[in-house]
Amino acid sequence: MQTKFTLAQLGDPDTQEADKILRACVHCGFCTATCPTYVLLGDELDSPRGRIYLIKDKLEKDRPADARTVKHIDPCLHLVDQARAHIEATYERPFLDRMVRRMLGAVLPRPGLFRLALIGGLLAKPFARMLPSRLGAMLKLAPAHLPGPSSSNKPCVYPAEGETRMRVALLIGCAQQVLAPQINEATIRLLTRHGCEVVVASGAGCCGSLTHHLGQEDSAYAFARANIAAWSALYGGKGADRIVINASGCGTTVKDYGFMFRSDPEWAERAARVSAASRDVSEMLAELGLQKPAQPSGLVVAYQSACSLQHGQKVTQEPKALLAAAGFVVKDIPEAHLCCGSAGTYNLLQPEIADRLRERKVANIESVGPQVIASGNVGCMTQIAGGTHIPVVHTVELLDWATGGPMPESLAEPRTHAGAA
Repeated sequence: MQTKFTLAQLGDPDTQEADKILRACVHCGFCTATCPTYVLLGDELDSPRGRIYLIKDKLEKDRPADARTVKHIDPCLHLVDQARAHIEATYERPFLDRMVRRMLGAVLPRPGLFRLALIGGLLAKPFARMLPSRLGAMLKLAPAHLPGPSSSNKPCVYPAEGETRMRVALLIGCAQQVLAPQINEATIRLLTRHGCEVVVASGAGCCGSLTHHLGQEDSAYAFARANIAAWSALYGGKGADRIVINASGCGTTVKDYGFMFRSDPEWAERAARVSAASRDVSEMLAELGLQKPAQPSGLVVAYQSACSLQHGQKVTQEPKALLAAAGFVVKDIPEAHLCCGSAGTYNLLQPEIADRLRERKVANIESVGPQVIASGNVGCMTQIAGGTHIPVVHTVELLDWATGGPMPESLAEPRTHAGAA
């Protein structure tokens, strides 16, 4: 695609990158078949190609975002962060929309506030149908039961079992530690069992992806700097051998820190080191080599590959190979490339489209007859669990169980259809 940025505009590193991406588009149309919103809506402007034209027009002409652009960019699930930042800076959203976005940006990355919000949500859940669709969607996604606080969410050093093969920092995240603390607990057990000293570093927290997706760039970069500083200070300023991340949405962002800070002389070098050391937990286990399963279960597992893992990080085979090596029967899902509708805050801000994507995803999952669904991202887990009675667990929970850890609680408990809650 031909672009017409001025030399002055190309002096901005972000505009340079946008120019490179726009020029790579050759109008082939192959993207439409893999775009979740185009598959559902059939509108060219809700396809990658259509959105590229909208973004190109606004960036080249340095125009403020308008209602038409926002209408088609907002429903995009991925890969339009620069456009979202442009909208946030130049477009005046309706009052309620602004307040909801500010609330999400303030609450979700802060576990204490998020826990309080969920407690309030549990009390308000019976009234969800009486509220506007967006607020009602938030209440519907709130869990019926809130797990208690976990010691795994506090700064700590967990020694390796046996000889120390590697020292790793674990990102405990923000929303995940409130919604599903068992994921961090299983990850720590699994890594220490495989010879890793695991550090939960003081000062590390939200990766910044939630506010990044909302276009709240200042907040996103502040979270990123805090993590870079915390991990860089480990082991006498040498950092850790690896930084392990068990939420693929977070992993995609942390692996992007080097790019985010590429033009910042104060942070560029440390950010690049952090990105280079970052691994999804499945990559880490594949590198270490999984122990022989202590108790092969033979359970049939449908593996749901999160978009942030398969598209954002290009990690596709490791989780399935690990599950198979652990004694599970792994089933591929039809249309595995299509999103489940979670995508950060998407299911909160675009509930109607998110619900349709979940229905399609659940139908595809259930078509392979699994006994359990595994995923590597808590957002996907929460989204999918709201539409099926089949237990949904994190991949590390199954790997931990197979190599000597406890059975995941959700496998031991009968479930009703979450969408009826």
